Amino acid sequence: MSVDLPTLLVGSYTATGGGNATGVSLVDGGAARAGARTVAVLDDPSFLAVSGDRVYAVSETNEGGVSAFRLQNGALEHLWDASAGGDAPCHVRVDPSGALVVTNYVSGTVTAISLAAAESFSASVLASDGVVLPADGVHGRTDRLAVPASAIAVATLPAGTGPVQDRQDAPHAHQSVATPDGTVLVADLGGDALHEFRVTVSADGVPTIEPLRVHHVAAGVGPRHLAWYAGDLFVAGELDGAVHRLRRDESGSLVTIASTPTFEGAVGESLLSHIEVDDAGLVTVAVRGRDRIVVLDAADGGLALIGSASCGGAWPRHFARVPGYVLVANERSDAIAVLPVGTDGVPGEAVEQIAVGTPACIVTL
Repeated sequence: MSVDLPTLLVGSYTATGGGNATGVSLVDGGAARAGARTVAVLDDPSFLAVSGDRVYAVSETNEGGVSAFRLQNGALEHLWDASAGGDAPCHVRVDPSGALVVTNYVSGTVTAISLAAAESFSASVLASDGVVLPADGVHGRTDRLAVPASAIAVATLPAGTGPVQDRQDAPHAHQSVATPDGTVLVADLGGDALHEFRVTVSADGVPTIEPLRVHHVAAGVGPRHLAWYAGDLFVAGELDGAVHRLRRDESGSLVTIASTPTFEGAVGESLLSHIEVDDAGLVTVAVRGRDRIVVLDAADGGLALIGSASCGGAWPRHFARVPGYVLVANERSDAIAVLPVGTDGVPGEAVEQIAVGTPACIVTL
């Protein structure tokens, strides 16, 4: 059975990171589709962000990078590349400040790239005819356009550790989100903390990252991904298997007001990954290892478990919600599972599997 879906862009792991993909993939929309096709050759594009016709992809390698593209007629036109400002970038996001914010897991750094400066640089180089584009039109490793260092700012997270020794030996920046207050929060899995910054871009395209405060969570939580609902912050604890609800107190600190386990028994190798909250207060979170999609209710100001279901594969690293369905990137199944969603938000059995090598991120277009 093929379900009518929007067009999808999929970030994956390639051979560099032990995966089976060759770069960024595109899955055509509609019900009649042949599967995924590579639209950009890139090492380990494990996370993507889309803004208008622009697509941004990290390259989660030891010398991390970010690449920018223009999406046109189902193809990606390469625009520019930039240093990620650290090792193993695992998340990228377009910030309202006009910066592209990148979090680097291994090095524990956060980077802001001025989009205005990067676009200006790209336009000037391309206009000079100084770049030889690949004959097949697919971005590869020979047509890189590195933006100048003046367009990039990098901040290192403060030193911090946690009790899970093999994962919390140092700060590990995993995701950034914008706050309702116009600042940026960065989840630090290694230091059990949320770091708040102010990101700005000057009129001449120079970005800055100003540290504001550190919000600590309980030892061993391992915050990975974050989501906002009704003014509260929801944190997926990768290492403790729980979802945490945080709220600002009178001092401006984010404090935990509720925590709910997503499964029974020892955590072991069960690791939470992505989390989202819809307008009705339904919290959806993926659990690797147990290979479940878990749904909680946050509508009444608390955090109550509703139920869970199979993710339709193995190792659900990320998911995207579309009307009536949740699309799960099952990294170790080389497929995206299409799960119908019930009225209570809990998914049913997969009605389709879309073959994609080692998927790690799904963006709907």
